[in-house]
Amino acid sequence: MEMEKTYNHKNTEEAIYKMWEKGGFFTPKIEKSKKPFTILLPLPNANDPMHIGHALFTIQDILIRYHRMLGEPTLWLPGGDHAGIETQYVFEKHLAKEGKSRFNYDSETLYKMISSFVEENKDINKSQMKQLGFSLDWTRYRYSLEPTILETVFDTFRELYKDNLIYRNEKMVNFCPKCGTAFSDLEINHQEKEDILYYLDYGAIKIATARPETIFADAAVAVNPDDKRYKNIQNKKAVIPIINKEIPIITDKDIKVDFGTGALKVTPAHDPVDYEIGQGHNLEVIKTIDRNGRMINVPQRYLGLKILRAREAVVADLEKEGKLVKTEPLKHAVSLCYKCGSPIEPFLIPQWFVKTKALAKPAIQAVKEGKTKIVPKKRFEKMYFDWLENVLDWNISRQIVWGPRIPAWFCLDCNQNIEINFIDENGQKVFGEYKNLKEKYNFSEIEKGLQSLSAPVDAEYSLESDGCPKCRGKNVLQETDTFDTWFLSGQWPLTTLGYPNGRDFKYFYPTSVLDTMWDILFFWVARMMMLGLYRTGKVPFKTVHIHARVVDKQGKKMSKSKGNVIGPIEMAEKYGADALRMSLVFGVAPASDVVVSEDKIRAMRNFANKVWNASRFVLQRETKVKSQESRVKIEGKRSKVNEGDKWIIQEMGKTAVTVTRNLEKYRFDKAVEEIYHFFWHSFCDKYIESVKDRREDAQTVLEEVLETSLKLLHPFMPFVTEEIWGKLPKKKDTPLIISSWPSA
Repeated sequence: MEMEKTYNHKNTEEAIYKMWEKGGFFTPKIEKSKKPFTILLPLPNANDPMHIGHALFTIQDILIRYHRMLGEPTLWLPGGDHAGIETQYVFEKHLAKEGKSRFNYDSETLYKMISSFVEENKDINKSQMKQLGFSLDWTRYRYSLEPTILETVFDTFRELYKDNLIYRNEKMVNFCPKCGTAFSDLEINHQEKEDILYYLDYGAIKIATARPETIFADAAVAVNPDDKRYKNIQNKKAVIPIINKEIPIITDKDIKVDFGTGALKVTPAHDPVDYEIGQGHNLEVIKTIDRNGRMINVPQRYLGLKILRAREAVVADLEKEGKLVKTEPLKHAVSLCYKCGSPIEPFLIPQWFVKTKALAKPAIQAVKEGKTKIVPKKRFEKMYFDWLENVLDWNISRQIVWGPRIPAWFCLDCNQNIEINFIDENGQKVFGEYKNLKEKYNFSEIEKGLQSLSAPVDAEYSLESDGCPKCRGKNVLQETDTFDTWFLSGQWPLTTLGYPNGRDFKYFYPTSVLDTMWDILFFWVARMMMLGLYRTGKVPFKTVHIHARVVDKQGKKMSKSKGNVIGPIEMAEKYGADALRMSLVFGVAPASDVVVSEDKIRAMRNFANKVWNASRFVLQRETKVKSQESRVKIEGKRSKVNEGDKWIIQEMGKTAVTVTRNLEKYRFDKAVEEIYHFFWHSFCDKYIESVKDRREDAQTVLEEVLETSLKLLHPFMPFVTEEIWGKLPKKKDTPLIISSWPSA
């Protein structure tokens, strides 16, 4: 068949993908006599364009195409994540451009606005994944906020509650006042920062602090019991400056003798260490910073100030009163919000928690028993065990609108000290305890304009929405906290496959492989293990494969702020999807860094052209093959076989064995390098050059080796191989995507 002189990916890729989709080749049939092969796509943010990290989904497509060619019912199920805080953060930036914020809207209105925003952009990465040739079963695409998915998520919450694994308690959490929500310990960044250490006069004792604005929440001053400097003043009183309030001087072994003066102001409501000290000494807990990062329960002149502005004002007043002894530079680690970069405020608020110790044990045991294997094992299995063996209870509540609300209801009549934020019928923001609002505002007005509620830690609640089980009243409001995104995605293998009675769930669960990066080994992988085992008694996947991380030429992680980002779609459009895919696996050891550069992608484009040109030579014969009898018989039926033909056939067989073995071992680098070197050097440089003077006799061997090479290359370079396959004699009716994998 006539072939163009050069391969032009722009003329072929879109048409080939449409052919695959139209043929239904991505959609497996349930055949109970066959064992399926299943991968769930690590769900990307539904409304985000693809970045270079997403291009590493190539690893999954390689596995999927390989197992499909083995004849297995092969499912690669796609989905999109609503991405709670991520999406709301992006949407709030849009609001800010209009001079508005989330506080301008009631929660229902804000939710609908974000939903519309997501719908407009929800398909943005679907077309991009198609551009890269990902053979996902789009007929099974799932979105994390679908009603059937949420039904399972809520049911899991209720089951955990019944088993006494869900509780609500007031604990110290990492709170971002700008984002308005709590984060887990894993979701904050730590950064060294130059700061100021303030030495203050507390009467009988001097203390050092980096946070003078919180002195109004001090409950005690603590010293180490072994600190000889303070033997004479232990159990005496210190005096908080400005407000002249007496507080006890206590002893605690956690106090560092060599920091500052060796005396620590104890502020239980605003520091995790102080909170633990306070619990041990039954100290009063006084909150002086609210969820918006503004001062409360302080002298009038500081009331409502933001934290840094309050610090400046307090320091100025301390200096006026002669209570600021001195200052000195302080270099210390600060906690920052991973999303907006704002300082994290330790905050004491009621939150919903999952008890994880009991859930972690089966997840640990499953890996130890080999029910789930982690590849590469040595490094990441230890990381998995370390996390789960030291797991803390999981805070699953977030103070954002975008996401499913926790299915718990508070009766306002039985819990009249619930704090409520709402917008009244005149569009005015109202805040206060229900007992002080109920005479002026009726329940329907509060419910309609509700922004958020904050129930005391001892508030009574019900998991039923149809009224209060205690007083039978109807004035009940649902919790406004939403689920941590990972609580939803932690159930992804269950929800996407239709747990518990879905046909897909019964056939495709447990899934075969989960491919992801090590950074979400606990965020996502461990939580899927815990919840999957909890609900089904079976592991959600048999293998966890940890893939590489994409970096630039200098080995630095790619980020927009560094200006070193390579756009996968831009590169695919310029050099072809096959070239980009090859660059992500060629020369990349397991779980190592992938150095992606335009030079490497261009080099892989050159290999695609090599495959094209060699195929063109084989298929555009200048001489006619004399007869069928004159062809060399691959099966060895003829007694006379040319040594060159015999050699290339043997090399081809060894290559097929090596590629297959390495795919089974998840050594994609070795697999692709093997077929690359065989095709370029053994086939093109040696064999093709050697048969140019005996073309007629070698034609069958040329075609056989080309066909096998296309099959071995297909998982890595699906487009160019499919295009060439369609030009082979008598191959048009069976696309390469469903052809059989070469046997040794």
